[in-house]
Amino acid sequence: MNKKIAVIGSGFGGIASALRMKSLGFEVTLIERLQDLGGRARVFNRNGYKHDAGPTVITAPFLFNELFELFDEKLEDYLNFQSLDPWYRFYFHNGQQFDYKPSIEDTILEIERFSKKDADGYRKLINHSKKIFNVGFLKLSDKSFHSFWEMIKQIPSLISLQSYMSVSSLVNKYLKNPFIRKAFSIHPLLVGGDPHTTTSIYALIHYLERKWGVYFCMGGTGKIIDELESLALKNGIHIMKNTDVTEIVTLKDKVHSLVLNNDKEILFDAIICNADPPTVYKEMIKTKLPQRTFKPEPMIQYSMGLFVLFFGTKKQYPAVAHHTIWLSERFKDLLKDIFEKKTLSDDFSLYLHRPTATDSSFAPEGCDSFYVLCPVPNLQGSINWDREGERLKDRIISELSKTILPNLEKVIEEVFWMDPNDFKKDYRSMHGAGFSIAPIFSQSAWFRYHNKDPKLKNLYFAAAGSHPGAGIPGVLSSAKVVEKLIKKDFKIN
Repeated sequence: MNKKIAVIGSGFGGIASALRMKSLGFEVTLIERLQDLGGRARVFNRNGYKHDAGPTVITAPFLFNELFELFDEKLEDYLNFQSLDPWYRFYFHNGQQFDYKPSIEDTILEIERFSKKDADGYRKLINHSKKIFNVGFLKLSDKSFHSFWEMIKQIPSLISLQSYMSVSSLVNKYLKNPFIRKAFSIHPLLVGGDPHTTTSIYALIHYLERKWGVYFCMGGTGKIIDELESLALKNGIHIMKNTDVTEIVTLKDKVHSLVLNNDKEILFDAIICNADPPTVYKEMIKTKLPQRTFKPEPMIQYSMGLFVLFFGTKKQYPAVAHHTIWLSERFKDLLKDIFEKKTLSDDFSLYLHRPTATDSSFAPEGCDSFYVLCPVPNLQGSINWDREGERLKDRIISELSKTILPNLEKVIEEVFWMDPNDFKKDYRSMHGAGFSIAPIFSQSAWFRYHNKDPKLKNLYFAAAGSHPGAGIPGVLSSAKVVEKLIKKDFKIN
């Protein structure tokens, strides 16, 4: 085959798309605007400390296996996935802790420390989550929803699974203790959604974790990117780094070529965008196009922004788990401040990543490496991050020093951070949103950006903003959807 395909963006969805296209026989060019592949999964190295900048939780690892198997390779020859225990540790405002464990029995023992009545409720939640998983993940995650009739066919299943409910409402139906409710409602935040408005379809994550587990890749997600890049180069994929796409040129009902930041124009037979769909339509395609989503553009709801704090410590904190969810007293009102009011509150909730709990290579000997993710309003709020970034950094360090990282202020070093302005600048994310558009019901499946443009016959999307959504399983599944569409469009058996 002498057909040429360009993939814009080298996040997990982009590099997976490039590998899948190469396995079909296309001539593939992977274009990345940063100096290294990975997009949000890039890596920062600071004076002996290593930090994965983006996703850190690995679930559904078979999706990575599939990419190596495309070229008759075995993932285990290149990557080592370690199962974690606990999966997450929850730290509540009153000092109580809850460990979310690999076995249901151990998790129930933890739940019973808070509420014996919720043990049975948790079993019922897992059973409900399994039913959603069997439809939402197994049947729909790698199916295209570019046809409205495909959506119509799924309505009976979606109604029967109560997908019109929010994740929080579904969890509250089965669990009563306020602390346990919080713990089992946080998953939408990992894909950019408020649990109180995110469709309960995303409750499938509970069972997805139960089915395949929660892992960390030794060497980090950056190691995964490195090995996928090696796989791509070994199989003849052309990679262009430090290269931005300034325009996607259209001709009638097709994409014709790409104009790059060096003013070079290259012709392609198809384009796959791992870039943020709203940015693609607003900034990269200059020709006027019809509305591309079910909602008018001003009505689209975006995910929250992220303030990501990176630092090292000159001592180790062995009592701190690999993944910690640090929750403030407020939960629903805090999320309303972030998602609706778009104001920066005095309090916050945090996700704390300590990779040195599992992999000592992330820090100098006797030290720890940390990454703290704090949900904040996106750039639709009027926050001066040049001023507030420093203040938020100080408040986070102070609170951690008082709680799970005693004396942090005395041992912290190599401190830096990213705020929503950096997400807009580095990743061309609309409004600096951390996960593209929010995963509410009216922005899911057919209502989300389609994996294939409705008018331009050779423009495709494998990105967080397209179906099925954000998160590593989401974007890897998005690449599978695009593969099926292109096989059909290019008549490949």
